[in-house]
Amino acid sequence: MVREKMLFLVLIAFVLAPVSASFAQHSDPMRRIGVFMYLKQNDPESQSYLTAFREGLQKAGWIVGRNLEIEYRWTGGDPQLTRKYAAELVALNPHVILTAGGAQVGPLQEVTRSIPIVFVQVADAVGAGFVNSLAKPGGNATGFTNGQFDISAKWLEVLKQISPSMKRVAVLRDSANPSGTAQFGAIQAVAPSFGVEASPIGLHDTAEIERGLTAFTQQPNGA
Repeated sequence: MVREKMLFLVLIAFVLAPVSASFAQHSDPMRRIGVFMYLKQNDPESQSYLTAFREGLQKAGWIVGRNLEIEYRWTGGDPQLTRKYAAELVALNPHVILTAGGAQVGPLQEVTRSIPIVFVQVADAVGAGFVNSLAKPGGNATGFTNGQFDISAKWLEVLKQISPSMKRVAVLRDSANPSGTAQFGAIQAVAPSFGVEASPIGLHDTAEIERGLTAFTQQPNGA
Protein backbone atom coordinates (compact mmCIF):
# COMPACT_ATOMS: atom_id res chain seq x y z
CA MET A 1 0.00 0.00 0.00
CA VAL A 2 2.84 2.42 0.82
CA ARG A 3 4.43 1.69 -2.55
CA GLU A 4 1.14 2.38 -4.32
CA LYS A 5 0.83 5.71 -2.51
CA MET A 6 4.34 6.75 -3.50
CA LEU A 7 3.80 5.78 -7.14
CA PHE A 8 0.55 7.70 -7.05
CA LEU A 9 2.40 10.78 -5.81
CA VAL A 10 4.86 10.45 -8.66
CA LEU A 11 1.96 10.53 -11.11
CA ILE A 12 0.53 13.65 -9.49
CA ALA A 13 3.95 15.31 -9.59
CA PHE A 14 4.21 14.42 -13.28
CA VAL A 15 0.87 16.06 -14.02
CA LEU A 16 1.95 19.20 -12.16
CA ALA A 17 5.43 19.16 -13.72
CA PRO A 18 5.09 22.32 -15.88
CA VAL A 19 5.79 24.47 -12.81
CA SER A 20 7.96 22.08 -10.81
CA ALA A 21 11.26 23.72 -11.83
CA SER A 22 10.40 26.85 -9.84
CA PHE A 23 7.95 25.57 -7.24
CA ALA A 24 10.03 27.03 -4.37
CA GLN A 25 9.38 30.61 -5.50
CA HIS A 26 6.41 32.44 -4.04
CA SER A 27 5.57 33.81 -7.48
CA ASP A 28 4.57 30.33 -8.70
CA PRO A 29 1.06 30.03 -10.09
CA MET A 30 -1.36 28.34 -7.73
CA ARG A 31 -2.23 24.77 -8.66
CA ARG A 32 -5.49 23.07 -7.68
CA ILE A 33 -6.07 19.34 -7.07
CA GLY A 34 -9.51 17.80 -6.70
CA VAL A 35 -9.69 14.83 -4.31
CA PHE A 36 -12.69 12.56 -4.84
CA MET A 37 -13.02 9.87 -2.15
CA TYR A 38 -15.50 6.97 -1.96
CA LEU A 39 -15.13 6.89 1.84
CA LYS A 40 -16.66 9.25 4.40
CA GLN A 41 -14.70 12.27 5.59
CA ASN A 42 -14.32 10.94 9.14
CA ASP A 43 -13.28 7.44 8.04
CA PRO A 44 -9.83 6.59 9.53
CA GLU A 45 -8.76 4.88 6.30
CA SER A 46 -9.64 7.97 4.27
CA GLN A 47 -7.69 10.24 6.59
CA SER A 48 -4.61 8.00 6.53
CA TYR A 49 -4.58 8.06 2.72
CA LEU A 50 -4.91 11.83 2.57
CA THR A 51 -2.31 12.42 5.27
CA ALA A 52 0.23 10.40 3.25
CA PHE A 53 -0.82 12.27 0.13
CA ARG A 54 -0.36 15.73 1.66
CA GLU A 55 2.95 14.78 3.28
CA GLY A 56 4.28 13.50 -0.04
CA LEU A 57 3.25 16.65 -1.85
CA GLN A 58 4.84 18.81 0.84
CA LYS A 59 8.14 16.93 0.55
CA ALA A 60 8.04 17.64 -3.20
CA GLY A 61 7.60 21.36 -2.54
CA TRP A 62 3.84 21.65 -2.98
CA ILE A 63 2.51 23.61 -0.01
CA VAL A 64 -1.22 24.11 0.57
CA GLY A 65 -1.93 27.83 0.71
CA ARG A 66 1.32 28.81 -1.00
CA ASN A 67 1.38 27.16 -4.40
CA LEU A 68 -1.34 24.55 -4.01
CA GLU A 69 -5.07 24.29 -3.29
CA ILE A 70 -6.84 20.99 -2.60
CA GLU A 71 -10.61 20.62 -2.95
CA TYR A 72 -12.05 17.55 -1.19
CA ARG A 73 -15.29 15.70 -1.78
CA TRP A 74 -16.33 12.54 0.13
CA THR A 75 -19.24 10.47 -1.18
CA GLY A 76 -19.49 7.68 1.39
CA GLY A 77 -20.51 5.36 -1.45
CA ASP A 78 -23.72 7.30 -2.15
CA PRO A 79 -24.42 7.24 -5.94
CA GLN A 80 -26.34 10.53 -5.86
CA LEU A 81 -23.58 12.32 -3.97
CA THR A 82 -21.04 10.78 -6.34
CA ARG A 83 -22.70 12.34 -9.38
CA LYS A 84 -23.27 15.66 -7.60
CA TYR A 85 -19.72 16.00 -6.29
CA ALA A 86 -18.18 14.86 -9.58
CA ALA A 87 -19.90 17.79 -11.28
CA GLU A 88 -18.88 20.16 -8.47
CA LEU A 89 -15.21 19.23 -8.70
CA VAL A 90 -15.12 19.53 -12.47
CA ALA A 91 -16.81 22.96 -12.25
CA LEU A 92 -13.89 24.13 -10.07
CA ASN A 93 -11.58 23.33 -13.02
CA PRO A 94 -8.73 21.67 -11.08
CA HIS A 95 -5.48 20.84 -12.82
CA VAL A 96 -5.92 17.17 -11.88
CA ILE A 97 -8.39 15.01 -9.96
CA LEU A 98 -7.30 12.23 -7.63
CA THR A 99 -9.88 9.50 -7.05
CA ALA A 100 -10.24 5.99 -5.67
CA GLY A 101 -12.64 3.24 -6.71
CA GLY A 102 -14.37 2.41 -9.97
CA ALA A 103 -17.65 3.98 -8.85
CA GLN A 104 -15.92 7.38 -8.83
CA VAL A 105 -14.14 7.29 -12.19
CA GLY A 106 -17.21 6.75 -14.40
CA PRO A 107 -19.16 9.78 -13.11
CA LEU A 108 -16.06 11.95 -13.46
CA GLN A 109 -15.55 10.94 -17.08
CA GLU A 110 -19.20 11.66 -17.77
CA VAL A 111 -18.62 15.35 -16.97
CA THR A 112 -15.05 15.84 -18.20
CA ARG A 113 -12.86 14.36 -20.89
CA SER A 114 -10.17 17.01 -20.55
CA ILE A 115 -9.20 17.31 -16.87
CA PRO A 116 -6.60 14.62 -16.01
CA ILE A 117 -7.91 11.92 -13.65
CA VAL A 118 -5.53 9.74 -11.63
CA PHE A 119 -7.18 6.70 -10.01
CA VAL A 120 -6.30 3.92 -7.57
CA GLN A 121 -8.19 0.86 -6.31
CA VAL A 122 -9.97 0.26 -9.62
CA ALA A 123 -10.69 -3.28 -10.80
CA ASP A 124 -9.81 -3.84 -14.47
CA ALA A 125 -9.65 -0.27 -15.73
CA VAL A 126 -9.58 -1.56 -19.31
CA GLY A 127 -12.62 -3.83 -18.91
CA ALA A 128 -14.52 -1.04 -17.17
CA GLY A 129 -13.84 1.26 -20.12
CA PHE A 130 -11.88 3.88 -18.16
CA VAL A 131 -8.74 3.48 -20.29
CA ASN A 132 -7.99 2.05 -23.72
CA SER A 133 -5.15 -0.16 -22.51
CA LEU A 134 -2.70 -0.42 -19.63
CA ALA A 135 0.25 0.48 -21.86
CA LYS A 136 -1.50 3.39 -23.59
CA PRO A 137 -4.46 4.60 -21.48
CA GLY A 138 -5.52 7.33 -23.89
CA GLY A 139 -8.23 9.80 -22.90
CA ASN A 140 -7.91 11.71 -19.65
CA ALA A 141 -7.56 8.93 -17.05
CA THR A 142 -4.67 6.83 -15.82
CA GLY A 143 -3.67 5.13 -12.58
CA PHE A 144 -3.50 1.76 -10.84
CA THR A 145 -5.74 -1.25 -11.41
CA ASN A 146 -6.23 -4.06 -8.91
CA GLY A 147 -6.67 -6.86 -11.43
CA GLN A 148 -8.59 -8.00 -14.50
CA PHE A 149 -12.10 -9.37 -14.82
CA ASP A 150 -10.97 -12.54 -16.55
CA ILE A 151 -9.76 -13.80 -13.16
CA SER A 152 -13.46 -14.55 -12.57
CA ALA A 153 -13.06 -17.76 -14.55
CA LYS A 154 -10.46 -18.91 -12.04
CA TRP A 155 -12.84 -18.15 -9.16
CA LEU A 156 -15.51 -20.38 -10.67
CA GLU A 157 -12.96 -23.09 -11.43
CA VAL A 158 -11.87 -23.14 -7.78
CA LEU A 159 -15.48 -23.19 -6.56
CA LYS A 160 -16.24 -26.11 -8.88
CA GLN A 161 -13.26 -28.02 -7.50
CA ILE A 162 -14.43 -27.39 -3.95
CA SER A 163 -18.03 -28.30 -4.72
CA PRO A 164 -18.35 -30.43 -7.90
CA SER A 165 -22.13 -30.61 -7.50
CA MET A 166 -22.45 -26.82 -7.70
CA LYS A 167 -25.02 -25.71 -10.28
CA ARG A 168 -25.74 -22.18 -9.09
CA VAL A 169 -23.45 -19.40 -7.87
CA ALA A 170 -24.39 -16.15 -6.10
CA VAL A 171 -22.34 -13.11 -7.10
CA LEU A 172 -22.34 -10.17 -4.71
CA ARG A 173 -22.01 -7.00 -6.75
CA ASP A 174 -22.78 -3.28 -6.60
CA SER A 175 -25.01 -2.45 -9.56
CA ALA A 176 -24.18 1.26 -9.18
CA ASN A 177 -20.49 0.52 -9.70
CA PRO A 178 -19.48 0.07 -13.38
CA SER A 179 -16.74 -2.32 -12.27
CA GLY A 180 -19.27 -4.44 -10.38
CA THR A 181 -21.51 -4.69 -13.42
CA ALA A 182 -18.60 -5.53 -15.72
CA GLN A 183 -17.29 -8.13 -13.28
CA PHE A 184 -20.66 -9.86 -13.15
CA GLY A 185 -20.81 -9.82 -16.94
CA ALA A 186 -17.45 -11.57 -17.09
CA ILE A 187 -18.65 -14.23 -14.65
CA GLN A 188 -21.87 -14.76 -16.64
CA ALA A 189 -19.85 -15.25 -19.80
CA VAL A 190 -17.83 -18.18 -18.42
CA ALA A 191 -20.46 -19.71 -16.12
CA PRO A 192 -21.99 -22.02 -18.80
CA SER A 193 -18.60 -23.65 -19.43
CA PHE A 194 -18.67 -24.81 -15.80
CA GLY A 195 -22.32 -25.85 -15.94
CA VAL A 196 -23.22 -23.05 -13.54
CA GLU A 197 -25.93 -20.38 -13.47
CA ALA A 198 -24.84 -17.02 -12.01
CA SER A 199 -27.26 -14.90 -9.97
CA PRO A 200 -26.44 -11.36 -8.79
CA ILE A 201 -27.05 -10.19 -5.22
CA GLY A 202 -27.06 -6.44 -4.62
CA LEU A 203 -24.86 -4.71 -2.07
CA HIS A 204 -26.91 -1.57 -1.51
CA ASP A 205 -27.34 -2.27 2.21
CA THR A 206 -27.26 -5.07 4.78
CA ALA A 207 -30.95 -5.85 4.34
CA GLU A 208 -30.57 -6.34 0.58
CA ILE A 209 -27.63 -8.71 1.09
CA GLU A 210 -29.53 -10.73 3.69
CA ARG A 211 -32.65 -11.00 1.49
CA GLY A 212 -30.60 -12.06 -1.53
CA LEU A 213 -28.60 -14.70 0.31
CA THR A 214 -31.66 -16.05 2.12
CA ALA A 215 -33.55 -16.47 -1.15
CA PHE A 216 -30.53 -18.00 -2.89
CA THR A 217 -29.97 -20.63 -0.21
CA GLN A 218 -33.54 -21.96 -0.52
CA GLN A 219 -32.45 -24.07 -3.50
CA PRO A 220 -29.77 -26.82 -3.52
CA ASN A 221 -26.38 -27.00 -5.24
CA GLY A 222 -25.49 -23.36 -4.68
CA ALA A 223 -22.20 -21.66 -3.84
